[in-house]
Amino acid sequence: MRWDSMTKFLVMTFAIILGFAFYAKPVAFSIRQGLDLQGGTHVVLQAVDTPDAKVDNDAVDRVVKIIERRVNELGLTEPTIQRQGKDRIIVELPGVKDPDKAIAMLGRTALLEFKDVSGKTVLTGKDLKNSKAHVGQNNQAVVGLEFNEEGAKKFASLTAQNIGKPISILLDGDVLTSPVVQEVITGGNAQISGSRNVEEAEHLAILLRSGSLPVKVEVMETRTVGPTLGQDSKDMSVKAFGIGTISVFVFMLLFYRMSGLVADIALLLYIMLVLLAMKYLNATLTLPGIAGIILSIGMAVDANVLIFERFKEEIRNGKTLRSAMESGFNKAFTTIFDSNITTIMAAVVLFYLGTGPIRGFAITLALGVILSMFSAITITRELLRFLIGSNLIKNPAFFGCAAPKEVRK
Repeated sequence: MRWDSMTKFLVMTFAIILGFAFYAKPVAFSIRQGLDLQGGTHVVLQAVDTPDAKVDNDAVDRVVKIIERRVNELGLTEPTIQRQGKDRIIVELPGVKDPDKAIAMLGRTALLEFKDVSGKTVLTGKDLKNSKAHVGQNNQAVVGLEFNEEGAKKFASLTAQNIGKPISILLDGDVLTSPVVQEVITGGNAQISGSRNVEEAEHLAILLRSGSLPVKVEVMETRTVGPTLGQDSKDMSVKAFGIGTISVFVFMLLFYRMSGLVADIALLLYIMLVLLAMKYLNATLTLPGIAGIILSIGMAVDANVLIFERFKEEIRNGKTLRSAMESGFNKAFTTIFDSNITTIMAAVVLFYLGTGPIRGFAITLALGVILSMFSAITITRELLRFLIGSNLIKNPAFFGCAAPKEVRK
């Protein structure tokens, strides 16, 4: 027996098994999860034409940016905002405690106006520099406004011309407050009162900071997944993944014996590589994504089946274990490569034409196929080389094949 080859085989095998045992679960649970796994709210918004503003490509892009700012200001963990088609925007808010408030804030135009007693608009949200919520006099929640240089001049002029008169502060046409001007205000600051609590004032401040939407947006669809339902989906997915993987392992061991054992070890490394790739690519794992991973596991094993069947054919033709193994890999490579390329092409089409969960499925499928080629063709091959090269097992029956009629020299 050649101890150098056996040592290399054992080192690789134990490294893969230990790495999987200690790191697979932590890495899997550190991957960002979709709404169907952790719960949250799914919102579809649609930009619509109004007499004042028409929907075009630039307007929708600006809406996406403004909604991103609003969502980020809310402090939500791992939100997803993406454009769909010409005029729709998909927003996914994981772990939202009050979805109704979040949805109302996302779709609100947030057009701020300061009007004089005649109804003329003198200032708008474009004149704002910043807005913050705080507790004012009498423990009342207010929103403090800070104008930019041009806005400060306009506000000073507005207050100077309306001493003793009310000015109205409106948001989307609704009057928030109508204070009576007591004196000229030149500091470039103002306050909006009327909020019922600090949380409501903070939401208003976020709306004003993020800016008004360039076009009107309507909520077309909302879907809320509760945390309990999400946990149930996650548990069922883990169970399905475990059953599917164990079934594959048993099948390979029964039909291909030592070759199957090597394929199973390589499959553990493949699963780790998929999880690590998804983590560092910041991909979102969804139920269809898990289905894509399970499907790619089947494809990885399919590649090994093609290789091992070629391997058995070469042994039956009288070749030695080493030459039969090398020939099996070489002859099966073209078939495996062509099959996987067509699958990747289909995944690319799904990604560019699909939306939401379909894109998640496409990403995990393509990623899985690419990594499965590496594990099946490279890792399995190296492990088999070391195992066969050690001369520990010389009987072809241990590789799932009957003894050859005669061995070629």
